[in-house]
Amino acid sequence: MNINRSLTRLGVLAFGLALAAVPVVAQSGHVLVPADQVHWAPAPPVLPAGAEIAVLEGNPSEAGPITMRLRLPAQYDIPAHWHSMAEHVTVLSGSFHVGIGDKLERNGSQTLAPGGFVSLPAKMHHFAWTSAPTIVQISLEGPFDLYYVNPADNPQKSLTKK
Repeated sequence: MNINRSLTRLGVLAFGLALAAVPVVAQSGHVLVPADQVHWAPAPPVLPAGAEIAVLEGNPSEAGPITMRLRLPAQYDIPAHWHSMAEHVTVLSGSFHVGIGDKLERNGSQTLAPGGFVSLPAKMHHFAWTSAPTIVQISLEGPFDLYYVNPADNPQKSLTKK
């Protein structure tokens, strides 16, 4: 197993830690998370610093349905990457820019305003960035993974230098 895949899996395991304080009511597959009880925590190190995550449903490190939100600051970049599963992203607030390709190119992206949606198939190379503070909701079938097209873009690369 190469170091980049190991680091990516390590970052995904951190998603599980975000579940500890999620205030949900679950019974027979029913999940209820009142807006005032969404628990935000720092996103795992597989994402660039500055993002926050709230896991609403499931455990990102396990198989099954997952619903999570990302709160991203203005001018936040997610370099080109791909996932082994399809992901479905809905913009809840802000301005989310998405593009397809092997590197982040602002001119090659489309802007999604609140209510906008994008569905990205498994293994599609894509990138995203924000121009304003933004919250997106992501739904997928876990376990969640993220692989950067250019391994140098992986924010966890500094972990290999220790």
